Amino acid sequence: MNIPSGIRALSPLAVFLCLYLITSLVVNDFYKVPITVAFLLSSIYAVGITRSIGLNDRILQFSSGAANRNILLMIWIFLLAGAFAQSAKAIGAIEATVNLTLHLLPEQLLLGGIFLAACFVSLSIGTSVGTIVALTPVAVGIAGKTGTDPGFLTGVVVGGAFFGDNLSFISDTTIAATRTQGCAMRDKFRVNFLIVLPAALLVLGTYIAHGWGLRLSEAAAPVEWVKVLPYLIVLGAAFAGVNVTVVLLLGILSTGCIGLAEGSHDLFGWFNALSEGMSGMGDLIIVTLLAGGMLELIRYNGGVDYILQALTRRVNSRRGAELCIAALVSLANVCTANNTIAIITVGPLAKDIAERFGVDRRKSASLLDTFSCVVQGIIPYGAQLLIAAELAQLSPIEIIRHLYYPMALALLAVGSIFLRYPRRYS
Repeated sequence: MNIPSGIRALSPLAVFLCLYLITSLVVNDFYKVPITVAFLLSSIYAVGITRSIGLNDRILQFSSGAANRNILLMIWIFLLAGAFAQSAKAIGAIEATVNLTLHLLPEQLLLGGIFLAACFVSLSIGTSVGTIVALTPVAVGIAGKTGTDPGFLTGVVVGGAFFGDNLSFISDTTIAATRTQGCAMRDKFRVNFLIVLPAALLVLGTYIAHGWGLRLSEAAAPVEWVKVLPYLIVLGAAFAGVNVTVVLLLGILSTGCIGLAEGSHDLFGWFNALSEGMSGMGDLIIVTLLAGGMLELIRYNGGVDYILQALTRRVNSRRGAELCIAALVSLANVCTANNTIAIITVGPLAKDIAERFGVDRRKSASLLDTFSCVVQGIIPYGAQLLIAAELAQLSPIEIIRHLYYPMALALLAVGSIFLRYPRRYS
């Protein structure tokens, strides 16, 4: 493949970033260009530059990406998450959970406490999406009570969510990284933990310092324990390892039953809340479908293959091999917007590079998982940021600038390559 064709294959991403990110920065308004429109125009451009097949086949290829089973699974989760969030709001469950949190945690430790809660939940359930769905509404509610920027508190939750996504034994990224590199999960965990812990402690200290002067703008209301039950059920089911779709269904049913018993709404009022919640996910679903189709055309046109070839041809040392593995999975993640798929895509090639240059397979598995989570956490079209933005009613860009943990993790992970850390695995 020649370089111009590879660059052309990747150009839809550049079009999207120019339309959405750069334009928003120039005009200093992140709502000026809706993300749906940016993806629509870049998707049309991606179809237009695909030359090897007819227009009808291009559209079919685009549609196959939008209909990818991972995309569709994410859409079902979005629908259920929207229904649960709106139903919980309708019965006052979010407000009750916020009040419980304010009673349990001192004002000065609220930010650090939310970060630790997100870390603990995501480590226990192995999914960043489930953690974000459960904790973002609560974080936004706390932001309103304390006068804190909701984008900041949403960023706290997203950062903590990726802590567990990266480390958890039941995370799909951990499973994919260890299987492709041929190492045990516990060994990859040991390497990862030595890199992740300093980043988590640094960010936790930052949040505690930032929140030390925090004061409630109004006194917390008494806790209505029965209305907290839906969140306790969701978290309990998640800790038990129940599938995220079943977790959300249990949450929806519990809000319905409590609302009917408490008189918060009748049956038809509950139905309307569910409908409103699912309808509110419309933009998010459109973006997910358009992104899936556009990224499939990038893959079909050879964009991912071009990245693989361009990076691997210049590797000539162990440090260079580790940097190459990190760059490979990062760029694959940019092109797929799915950290698990990115690991699976470049995993076999990363294993070959590791064996050729003597990189410890435990270190290569750690690099794959860590850098895929870093990139997934900061791309504005990733599922995690999209659903967090939807639940918080914000632009993804307003959350990205508050993602302290992914940024700290990126710096320490790059540092671990240059400093040969952990020494035992380098």
